[in-house]
Amino acid sequence: MQGKVIETSEDIAEGLDALVRIDGRLAEVVERAGAVPLRRRPPGFEGLARVIVSQMVSKAAAAATWERILEEADGCAPGRVAGLSDAQCRRIGLSRSKEMTLKRAAEAVLAGSLDPEALCLMPAEAAIAAMTALKGVGVWTAEVYLLFCAGHRDIFPAGDLALRSAAGHALGLEARPDEKTLREIAGRWQPWRSVAARLLWAYYSAEMRRRNVTPVGSRG
Repeated sequence: MQGKVIETSEDIAEGLDALVRIDGRLAEVVERAGAVPLRRRPPGFEGLARVIVSQMVSKAAAAATWERILEEADGCAPGRVAGLSDAQCRRIGLSRSKEMTLKRAAEAVLAGSLDPEALCLMPAEAAIAAMTALKGVGVWTAEVYLLFCAGHRDIFPAGDLALRSAAGHALGLEARPDEKTLREIAGRWQPWRSVAARLLWAYYSAEMRRRNVTPVGSRG
């Protein structure tokens, strides 16, 4: 893995200071966003599985589904997840596609063809390529795993609709930027794009949820 790892609230503060120096527009965003959470999780299969569960659903729905997985699988060991029956997956509330993605990830870990901990030590591009080679795991899932479980400093999940909505609103754009446009905008925020993403999520929570400006969901 290359570069500084985001591990503490002090790292977030350092990144925010750097972002304001890089792009003065972000000073007001920092002020209005309030506290910017660290939101780190340990690397491993459980972290990857939680990201997969969170694809295309609200935070509350993902949390409820996750609790049912822990109950049905008696934890989140890859072997238990891979062995969930169709009936168990229906009780959990998993769609067929999400069920298969979780099981493929679990089976890949069991087979040794996917090592979630080792992914955290790889350059981002290589780690993303390794994860997205697994059917059902898209760029958003890979980027979010690297951001929160690996602590990569310079990851920006531009396909996330909340980030796109927040960026459009915070930067005074006429329309919500598409993924390509937002990646171009975020390019200016290197090498602190992971902190920029956290900032925009915090801004979305503080400034937009209370106004009922809600995106449809996030990509896989």
